Amino acid sequence: MKKIIFISLCLLSTGLWAQSSEYGIKGGFNYGATGDYEGTSDILDDFPDLKDGENKAGYHFGVFAKYQISSIFLQPELSYTKLTTDYGPFEYEMDKIDLPVLLGVEILGPLNVKAGPSFQYITNNDSNNDNFRIGDVDKDITVGYQLGVGVQLGKLGIDARYEGAFTDNTAFVETTQENFNLDSRPSQWILSLSIAL
Repeated sequence: MKKIIFISLCLLSTGLWAQSSEYGIKGGFNYGATGDYEGTSDILDDFPDLKDGENKAGYHFGVFAKYQISSIFLQPELSYTKLTTDYGPFEYEMDKIDLPVLLGVEILGPLNVKAGPSFQYITNNDSNNDNFRIGDVDKDITVGYQLGVGVQLGKLGIDARYEGAFTDNTAFVETTQENFNLDSRPSQWILSLSIAL
């Protein structure tokens, strides 16, 4: 968590060299899933309803800053994200803090494209079924990526992005019958609405 706070402070200081800067709030919906499970060859004998992670809807909200020089801008964000994945006999519920740092370019009128790394800190991972206890993940902080398009209409912004993972981040699942792992890194579509203040 200290790393995310340090990165946030560094990014806020970049406003000193920007031609223009703005700050605001954002929120929206996400649709995706964490990765597949890994277990022994007879895991389906114990859990015949177990399936690979299936997409479900979630949500996010947070704050952003935007520092612009000509048609190029840097947009760091800090947001809370709730994501749920359906594995059949249980749903894996994850809460995380996201810090994407996006480099964008205005390409045509209000339309822009943006991409960059996304630092993620998992604050909670749990199961909705007491028979499947989710342990800690391998790494609390991981790095993925986000890329997408946006439309800026005055102080109002609309973004559509895809978020992916660079590496796996294993979570341990403990049951009364057989233990197994699942990949906790999400792949998801993100739709956001932002308002500059």
